[in-house]
Amino acid sequence: MTRPSTAALRSWAAACAGGLLLYASFPPLGWWFLAPLGPALLILAVRGRRAQSAFGAGGIFGIAFLAPLIVWLANLGLVPWLALAAVQALVFALAAMPLPRLLALPGWPLYTAAWWVALEAVRGRAPLGGFPWGRLAFGQADAPYAGWAAVGGGPALSFAVALLGSLLVYGLTAGRGGRRHISAAVCLGAAALVTAPLALPAPGTSGPSAVVAVVQGNVDRERTLEEQARVRGVAENHARETKALADAVRRGDVPRPDVVLWPENSLDSDPERDPELGSLVADSVRELDSPLLIGAILEGPGKRAYNAGQLWLPGQGPVSRYAKRQLVPFGEYIPARSLLGGLGALQLIPRDFLPGTSTAPLEAGRVRLGDVICYEIAYDDRVRDTVRAGANLLVVQTNNATYERGLQAGQSEQQLAMARIRAIEYGRAVALASTSGVSAVVAPDGQVMDRMGTWRGGHLVERVPLSARLTLSEWLGVWPEVLLGAPVLVGLALSLRRPRSTATAPQSPASTPEPDQPFTNLLS
Repeated sequence: MTRPSTAALRSWAAACAGGLLLYASFPPLGWWFLAPLGPALLILAVRGRRAQSAFGAGGIFGIAFLAPLIVWLANLGLVPWLALAAVQALVFALAAMPLPRLLALPGWPLYTAAWWVALEAVRGRAPLGGFPWGRLAFGQADAPYAGWAAVGGGPALSFAVALLGSLLVYGLTAGRGGRRHISAAVCLGAAALVTAPLALPAPGTSGPSAVVAVVQGNVDRERTLEEQARVRGVAENHARETKALADAVRRGDVPRPDVVLWPENSLDSDPERDPELGSLVADSVRELDSPLLIGAILEGPGKRAYNAGQLWLPGQGPVSRYAKRQLVPFGEYIPARSLLGGLGALQLIPRDFLPGTSTAPLEAGRVRLGDVICYEIAYDDRVRDTVRAGANLLVVQTNNATYERGLQAGQSEQQLAMARIRAIEYGRAVALASTSGVSAVVAPDGQVMDRMGTWRGGHLVERVPLSARLTLSEWLGVWPEVLLGAPVLVGLALSLRRPRSTATAPQSPASTPEPDQPFTNLLS
């Protein structure tokens, strides 16, 4: 067996360190300022390397980043966690193969930033509908440049983070090569990236508003999937907390809400077909005399069902619903069920859900609820569609009990971080309702107005603005992703026209290493 060279070991160390630092920029640690170091160290790991070496470094980066980021998935078992981490690491590895060629081009920081946007576009769509968790943008809600999300959504913010990391490497190598004027120009460019969003107008707080109540009923913290599947009383827990909210209203402790929100799966069956559940929901609506959005499993055709939010109005009952459109593979449906459906914990998923089709907001008086369910918050088009359909308040109904019941590793906090970015992106308040936490109310500027931790019951009541203004991100739609990611195709085309001897040799103000040698002088 051939012993790895010192250059290879340095490359792997840089890739591993980059992945771990990028992980640390996300919740539960939330050290957002470390995010640019992830792209920077990946650049150092693959710079000057051949495609095969870059494949290895990219895979190490991907596993070091995503394995700890989604370790909460181990609550479902080691196999789901390791399998998803491995698939995502493979995507990073394959994407890293052409990266050394891009790093050999003049102006490579722009190409590497575009590479990140393109990579995230692929990860968000494939395989099986994609897995956008871990996009650079989703860890940057507290960053001073988070306002880029209002300009071009997640793609613009991810581009900014990746460009900062790229400029860091470019500027430092320029300084070490004696080209201090280039280093100074890079510093100015980085400063502009950080400060430009601060000039954007703050989301307006004048105009119509509404009082929103989020009810977190909580569930028993069961330790196995079998126990979790047998949990009962979730609806009763939410009805009890709703009664406590009604008592608080009657005492004058909180204002009467214009709309009350229950989380995903607050009911485990269809209240229109289950008289006991239907009566429980109707009683909760009467307690407050306010519209109530529940989360329920609604019956569909062919013995299949919808994971849905259903709006009940006082004196009218259920009037409208939103059915989840982005279903979770191996959670809400089983690909190749005839082959895989009998394996292990998959037996606890007896039927496949149907995806919904409607994007229309749910109307409760002047409140137009744009409902997204659970991990739909990670998908640009799912959130964009409901905002464009006229929503003036975004709602995230979620059930995170399965992912927090044993090892608590930040899944709920990561979801809240995404909700904060969506608030900035669309200038809308976001209400996050969870069965067992974290629940929160987020202002249009991404700041958390109030929140409730995990494994407790209670309610949140906040007055939020009902915004209908158009952000630049909403107006541009998918175009920022297209325009910011497209340069990577131009860069790849240019790199293929370069001679082999220069295709892997980095062009920078610093000295150029030999082919297949990592650019690690900053590490030594």
